[in-house]
Amino acid sequence: MTHPTRWLATTLAAATVISMGATAGPAAAAPRTTPNTSAIAAAYAKAHPQQFHLSPRDTLVALPVITTGNLRFAPFERRYAGVPVVGGDFVIVTDTAGRVLDHTSAQDSTLAVDPSPAIAEGAALKAVLGKLAVVSGTTKPRLVVVAQGGGTLSYEVVLTGSKLVGRQQTPSRLHLFVDARTGKLLPKLTRDDIHNSNAKGHYYGDVDIATTANPAGTYTMADPKRPGLACGGLILGPWTQKSNQWGNGKAMDKQTACVDALYAAGKQWDMLHDWLDRNGTDGQGKGFRMRVGLPMVNAMWTFNMMLVGHNQANDRYLSTIDVIAHEFGHAIFQYTPGGSSAPGNEGGGLNESTGDIFGALTEAYANNPLDPPDYTVGELADMVGKGPIRYMNDPAKVGDAGCFSAAIPQTEVHAAAGPQNHWFYLLAEGSNPTNGQPTSPTCDGSSITGLGVQKAGRIFMAALNRKTSDWDTAKARAASVAAAHELYPGSSAECTTVKAAWAAVAVPVAAGEVACG
Repeated sequence: MTHPTRWLATTLAAATVISMGATAGPAAAAPRTTPNTSAIAAAYAKAHPQQFHLSPRDTLVALPVITTGNLRFAPFERRYAGVPVVGGDFVIVTDTAGRVLDHTSAQDSTLAVDPSPAIAEGAALKAVLGKLAVVSGTTKPRLVVVAQGGGTLSYEVVLTGSKLVGRQQTPSRLHLFVDARTGKLLPKLTRDDIHNSNAKGHYYGDVDIATTANPAGTYTMADPKRPGLACGGLILGPWTQKSNQWGNGKAMDKQTACVDALYAAGKQWDMLHDWLDRNGTDGQGKGFRMRVGLPMVNAMWTFNMMLVGHNQANDRYLSTIDVIAHEFGHAIFQYTPGGSSAPGNEGGGLNESTGDIFGALTEAYANNPLDPPDYTVGELADMVGKGPIRYMNDPAKVGDAGCFSAAIPQTEVHAAAGPQNHWFYLLAEGSNPTNGQPTSPTCDGSSITGLGVQKAGRIFMAALNRKTSDWDTAKARAASVAAAHELYPGSSAECTTVKAAWAAVAVPVAAGEVACG
């Protein structure tokens, strides 16, 4: 995440807070938030150090404040004796008057760690050998403190290259953690920044896309209204040409695929602004580039850009609304508090589900008759001739779990998206919709009336805005319940429905969950 370079230091009893700037709302030109949410949140942390497990050696780093409706989210990271802490992040939620409503925290105990490593960086590099099929780059080992279990001094190493998925090599940006005292890997923290999904291209006909007019009289396929959002071929930058006419309508024309992709990404950007009070993909008014021509049956978010491949028949590109919005959904997951650090397959499943949810939200917002809103994933793709690859209303249709269980942490990440996908469908549409959407079986036999997709999206976005690096399904439930309670303080219906939808996918009440009403 990119932050302002001007830092402001404020000393607080158990910890020091370094402020890295705050945004006031979704519009880039909006005035600064009043009252100062970061200062209020820092004061709250000072007054309640036990809740955040602050030690005298902690330094807190305040990240930009996020605004959603009447809520303000103040995320923090921390350092211990100057060493970055992985899993030390937390979020404090306030209302517009500055009253603290809630907080979430990844750290579960106060750190007490010797910050001096016992092994050299070279030993850490040896420990990660063989973790990718092909390695094209390796970062210098970074000394960090892993917060879980009282703290472990570790080296973080990031490998870039390729991993094997079946028989196919796919790009990877793998984070690995090595105990700085024993030299052993900490496998539970391993995560990959690159996320993949599969779908096929679809053309939306004549659409308006925003392009950039250059002084030389040429035009570039870069959206001046949505900074950073651009599209081009796999090798070169965004398409540039003398004419402002783009694409020829042919399924395997890369420029035509970019027209569809920019159209879809623009709809998602506008949906984020109009429905969810979010300013751009990263929440700070920035989007990301897309490159068409990946020679794989895949589309993927690669930590700082999207790559768009083709279907299995190799007769069209994967530029449908739900595919593009899904991949940028991974970017939103990355650019909300806690980043993409959610551990294991359960965390990966929540990340994949986030992509599916943003695909459904964007389809609903676009409401294009050529791609009617639904809750199936890749329904226009038919990648291998079997229709959608996921059904949010009934994940079991393709063999995914629609009910949460102890098996989810060992389930492949796309299949592990099932419980949260099912929850979102029930929250938005209910178990027996009357608007043409399909019925949805519940795991407890209950009947649920949905809130509508826009309200469900607002609740989900407010839950993501308090995400921490140890995100799991139980925390997602608690965060969404709190979000509904705080977004709609004059009504208990939203909070009650959120709880009922989680119960309907077999996610139980967690200790300390807010009461509705």
